[in-house]
Amino acid sequence: MRCKGDSAENDGRSAGPKKYGGLKKLGLSCAAVAVTLPVLSACSSGYTTGTINVYAPADGASFIEEAGNACTAESNGEYKIKTFALPKAADDQRLQLARRLAGNDKGLDLMGMDVVWTAEFADAGWIEPVPDEMAAEIKATTLGGPYETALWKTNDDNEKRLYAIPTWTNTQLLWYRKDVIEQYLNRPTPPATWDQMLAENEEIRKAGGPSYIMVQGKQYEGLMVWFNSVLASAGGQVLDPDDPNKQTLNDTPEHRAATLKALQTLKAVATAPGADPSITNSDESSARLGMESGQATFEVNWPFVFPSMRSNAAAGDVAFLADVKAEFGPLFADPDNPPADAELAPVNAAVQTAFDFSRYPGVLPDEQSKVTLGGVNIAVADTSQQKDLAFKAAACLTNEKSQKLYSISGGTPPTIASIYDDPEFQDAYPMGDAIKAQLETGSAALRPASPDYQAISTLITAKLSPVGSWDPEQMVDILAEQVTKAIEGEGLIP
Repeated sequence: MRCKGDSAENDGRSAGPKKYGGLKKLGLSCAAVAVTLPVLSACSSGYTTGTINVYAPADGASFIEEAGNACTAESNGEYKIKTFALPKAADDQRLQLARRLAGNDKGLDLMGMDVVWTAEFADAGWIEPVPDEMAAEIKATTLGGPYETALWKTNDDNEKRLYAIPTWTNTQLLWYRKDVIEQYLNRPTPPATWDQMLAENEEIRKAGGPSYIMVQGKQYEGLMVWFNSVLASAGGQVLDPDDPNKQTLNDTPEHRAATLKALQTLKAVATAPGADPSITNSDESSARLGMESGQATFEVNWPFVFPSMRSNAAAGDVAFLADVKAEFGPLFADPDNPPADAELAPVNAAVQTAFDFSRYPGVLPDEQSKVTLGGVNIAVADTSQQKDLAFKAAACLTNEKSQKLYSISGGTPPTIASIYDDPEFQDAYPMGDAIKAQLETGSAALRPASPDYQAISTLITAKLSPVGSWDPEQMVDILAEQVTKAIEGEGLIP
């Protein structure tokens, strides 16, 4: 597993400026295009028979291109996959795709879509449902959480259908200072719940240990991910999964209690004694740095933080892992010739003596957490003039061979369950079993499935920021009102 660094994708989608409302509300036209990709014009570029154009997120485009070249060779001349990189920010990706689709760009065949776009694009008629036989095969091999991100029921469907093919996924874990816990709490195991973590963090702080709990508290998608995971773990949800037009934050006493508990948890973390003073500006990068600097005992973040900790420790930049540099520094001395994953087991073991991982913290006693998923799904565009061929190419771009490439070289966990048993994958992902467990049905928490997700997320995070500055009791009703506004299209920017 290679460290992807602090790319925008590390919030499970991409950090970027949000637009209120669904794409269907933006009034997009070909003339509105502001950003174009190389070679192809922004709208109605035409197409070449046998050439399948795939538009991929910038952070993963090079790996999709590599997989696409292999698929092209294996097709024996049936098709040629050509890859184009979308912008880095997810909202810019979404906007560019929407403009191409609204402009009936016949050169757009495949799209790498953020997992939260399925409902919006399907309702707009911009993506093709996956053929039934292919969908059945995907369901049989794909972990439940990632599979569910690609499902939607439009007004023309009798039931939920698969509208995209899960390509890679992601989930946050709890990262903790094992050495600190052993020193101050006399045990090696991490807390199981947020309340337990807060209590133990205070005990460590009072004894002179680190005091920060690193989270993503800035007003952006990372804050929505944090809120959604805690809410789901408390037994709540933003929307009724069977009725996306119904908010469920305060509609019943049980739902209200869950929302209140989630908000109380966020506030407790943000206002705890010795809390990170920059929590209202914290994102994945600052959370990683807070842990590496020794200021925190606990951190919730994506798996990229482990290879980052390992490489920085080997470079001598992590004071509490000085032994890693002394023993393994020469292994990392040549940046152009990094160690193979199979060589990293002893390094990983050394890192884990002080920096280890566990399941994301829960909220309710004796109940496991439910954790928000990130990732990318590949969909066939409605504008494609060769849809059957596009589905063949998409099947190759998302098969086991391709997903091993994305996970091992690209640092994005796979959606195919069997890959987690692959020895090469296990060498690259010491935390692979923990990731897989959180991707199973019942453990994964999907962000609200709705064509209006962009507005829902934007309005929720706007009210939650500055995180912890509000009264949880009042915030329950404020958030419910905001979600209702998003669903009803009120206060949207055209």
